[in-house]
Amino acid sequence: MSKPSSTRRARRRFLKTSAVLGGAAAIGWPMISRAQAKPIRIGMPTILSGRVAQLGTSSRNAVTVEVERFNAAGGLGGRRIEMVIRDSKGQPQEAARVARELVNSDGCEILFDCEASSGAFAVHEVARDLGVLCIHNISETSSLSADPKIRIPNAFRTARQGVHDSIVGGSYAAGVARAKGLRKWTTCSPDYAYGRDTTAQFVEYLKHFYPQIEVVAEAWPKLFQPDYTEVITRVLQAKPQALYSCLWGGDLSSFIDQGNIYGLFASTSLFAVNLADYTVLTAVKNLPAGIHSGNRYVKTFPRTPANAAWGDAYRARFKEYPTNWSWESATGMHFLVAAMRKTKSADGKKLAEALRGMKIDSPFGADGSITMRADDQTVIGYATGWGTTISKEPYVPEVRAGEWRQILELEADWKRRNYG
Repeated sequence: MSKPSSTRRARRRFLKTSAVLGGAAAIGWPMISRAQAKPIRIGMPTILSGRVAQLGTSSRNAVTVEVERFNAAGGLGGRRIEMVIRDSKGQPQEAARVARELVNSDGCEILFDCEASSGAFAVHEVARDLGVLCIHNISETSSLSADPKIRIPNAFRTARQGVHDSIVGGSYAAGVARAKGLRKWTTCSPDYAYGRDTTAQFVEYLKHFYPQIEVVAEAWPKLFQPDYTEVITRVLQAKPQALYSCLWGGDLSSFIDQGNIYGLFASTSLFAVNLADYTVLTAVKNLPAGIHSGNRYVKTFPRTPANAAWGDAYRARFKEYPTNWSWESATGMHFLVAAMRKTKSADGKKLAEALRGMKIDSPFGADGSITMRADDQTVIGYATGWGTTISKEPYVPEVRAGEWRQILELEADWKRRNYG
């Protein structure tokens, strides 16, 4: 048999090489493509069961809408967000366990914390330990971002803040109290960090604007307490002219329902910072007219087409109106997506750098925008105000907006006095 010619040998080498490269293409290149398009896994610890499950479900609903929009637009260079959502059952120790598992076992690159304050502090410590980017979307306890000893560079907050609400609420309540002669006050708030801190801040600013106020009694029911008879009896015995409460969700609706039975609100003006949220407004069996409340989420405040359209779209999709937790969680995703697009990355350190000082357009902003303040990594500029209730939609027809110039001046003084 004659030897192959050099041309035939070259052709065979070419075909053999092509087969090898073809196999690499069939095996290797798609693997590279899959690696590049691997989903961005974001872990979301929240409350999905029990008395305040609405916190988790309404947060999840809002996040779902924003993630779907991001993914439909092509994601981050083909990488789509994949939410991994776990139920903490409202227990701080479970929130910590779930958060750690989301990162270590489920491969989540970011923690999107949708816990109440009791759980948020636990998640915060997990973020401190693991160094993963964390966005707190629900916790409103001021110290979470205000206290330098607690603050960490990889954690941000897109929830409103208790001290902001207290400044606006204190100013509003002082005006009502002065006009109506409401000098004797009691307080009734949940016995944990948010309730204690926010109540103290409200009383501080109430007295700042109207020094003649006297607090004659305090009540501290446990979080998720089912029966408020003892608390209501104590309040009635103090014979106050006005009552402040930062109870929220099912706790607040239960307190109002039980207070109605005892005629509490016939003789006492109620200032409930967390009432103006559809979850509570629609849950109270007989909503008294004239209760004073801070805005949580109502589609009529801010009174803009963007906010109304967002509320209506949410309702059309989920057959119920959004909550305060919904807009806070949506805002968290708005900031996260904006940071991803700015950096073209899902790397936590790059995203953190982009988030500091970032300003985004927002339907929930007092002027159509919200800013992530750089020095303490918490949001400012969101719409905040107080008004009085009626028993049907729009429930809080007129809301008096707080002034951010005043909020920031008084907050800066509060920080100096409390944290140096």
